[in-house]
Amino acid sequence: MIDAMPRAKPPHLVRERTRHGQLVWYVRVGQGKRIRMRETYGSEAFWRDYRLAVEGSPVARAAGPSPGSLSWLIARYIESAEWSDLSPATRKQRHTVYRAVEETAGAEPVKLIDRRTILAGRDRRRDRPHAANNFLKAMRGLFGWAVDREYVASNPTTGVKLLSGENDDAGFHAWTEEELAAFEARWPVGTRQRLAFDLLLYTGLRRGDAVRLGRQHVRGGELTLRTEKTGAVVTRPILAPLAASIAATKTGDLAFIATERGTPFTKESFGTWFKKVCREAGVPGAAHGLRKAGARRAAEAGATEAQLNALFGWAAGSRESATYTRTADNARLARNAPVLPTPSKNTEGSSP
Repeated sequence: MIDAMPRAKPPHLVRERTRHGQLVWYVRVGQGKRIRMRETYGSEAFWRDYRLAVEGSPVARAAGPSPGSLSWLIARYIESAEWSDLSPATRKQRHTVYRAVEETAGAEPVKLIDRRTILAGRDRRRDRPHAANNFLKAMRGLFGWAVDREYVASNPTTGVKLLSGENDDAGFHAWTEEELAAFEARWPVGTRQRLAFDLLLYTGLRRGDAVRLGRQHVRGGELTLRTEKTGAVVTRPILAPLAASIAATKTGDLAFIATERGTPFTKESFGTWFKKVCREAGVPGAAHGLRKAGARRAAEAGATEAQLNALFGWAAGSRESATYTRTADNARLARNAPVLPTPSKNTEGSSP
């Protein structure tokens, strides 16, 4: 039977407070190594580890993260239904952020993480704005869920703004008509490169969906696919240029776009390959820029916001579709406007 907690502090036990205000306990015998006590002070497990440390025996390590720590909260989050509802791509991205966070602050108590902590984490990544924003989005998701589950009283990410990246105003570069023509001239119909180009341009699919698309998704001249990012089921027509490109090209068994060995691409390997293909064509575009070019073309042809949302898988009232329709409308208005009058040659001192 383990004795009750001693009234006086036993020998070799040292209490300290961290820079975050957390109270911690160590055992140090003479000038030996300090051994951190991980269990709750006064518990049976605490005094068990204390005796082991004094005797010079290894202290039992906890089976998982300390309750109430940031690592503990992350572990609870990734076991939740809300985490399962996220797309595989989002989960993968947030896993990367959480692993990095746990390396530096996993043992920190959640109750000590405040707005200043989040700002400091964002600002440490300020030279990489997209990484800083991915960090902030991941922490928003974590603490938003934690507030709903009442693990924390408030969300420390509230009011913390995303950083502005180099191309945030325009986002990914949208291919121009000249760039589209240059690519088509370099890679004719029948090449794998042209098939990838046509599939991205004429379906508006994201690259994660484009690399999965195959004959099993096509019925009656239409493609139907559940998208990777949102989980929405989209149905789109197979337009004539894309149908001709598919018919003229050797495709994979399960996916139209395949590697030289005939196997499907991963999203990441396809992005790397397609960037190389673009450089060989002398154009600066990338896969997502073709999606934007397709949306621009559709808007210029008169597609409404609702039609764009349906074609490109955007939510009703999305900012994306509104941007394309507004830009197309402004261009049509400018082209149809009467020529502005030139200044009169009569200047000061002249009668009208």
